[in-house]
Amino acid sequence: MTRRLYRDEAVVLRTHRLGEADRIVVLLTRHHGQVRAVAKGVRRSSSRFGARLEPFSMVDVQLHAGRSLDVVTQVETIDPFSRAIAADYMMFTCATTMVEAAERLSTDDGDLGTEASPQQYLLLAGALAAMSRRRHAPGLVLDSYLLRCLALGGWAPSCYDCAVCAAPGPHRFFHVQTGGAVCESCRSAGAVEVEPGTMVLLGALLSGDWPVADASAPRQRSQASGLVSAYTTWHLERRLRSLALVERG
Repeated sequence: MTRRLYRDEAVVLRTHRLGEADRIVVLLTRHHGQVRAVAKGVRRSSSRFGARLEPFSMVDVQLHAGRSLDVVTQVETIDPFSRAIAADYMMFTCATTMVEAAERLSTDDGDLGTEASPQQYLLLAGALAAMSRRRHAPGLVLDSYLLRCLALGGWAPSCYDCAVCAAPGPHRFFHVQTGGAVCESCRSAGAVEVEPGTMVLLGALLSGDWPVADASAPRQRSQASGLVSAYTTWHLERRLRSLALVERG
């Protein structure tokens, strides 16, 4: 029997208008991957749950399965990350980049698909929680999220051993197309010389070692951000539009 009504946890990735009173809501759910649904009447002042479907919010949502778009029938707020994020420009641009990456990677024909949905959902929800509660600098949260969501897709960069020959590191060069750190022998055109502290920071962001990441110097963060941006763009095959709005130190 085909399911018609189902419930899941979700993070609101994006919304856009539909007609005079409705919105299309793009959700990253915990168990059903990316879901596109119609939220009927949410733009009316009398709507019961319009304010609960703001981008970045974590919600408990009930949906009715449709042919092309599902329909939101109930929604309850689990955590309104959007309130704190929307009040800070740096947090807002970083969070916008994160949800754009999540949307790109969790499409039905994307590289993560529904099999990695729980991990992708938990990663995004955790990053938004850390950012909204100011646990770490927004730029660090963004770079860590991008590296880790790419790792879920099978694109984890090497930040220590050589990505080509596996020679033990640390190494001084990073090559985006090759997959990360490269030794002197495997270095090719396009490899960037990286400060030792920057390579350590990249490894910390990938593994979630926040004491090391939080203690990093501004110069290391700036260099790491450039590498993360280039690495993300290479694997997604086009730049995330929101990255251009992020203020890098």
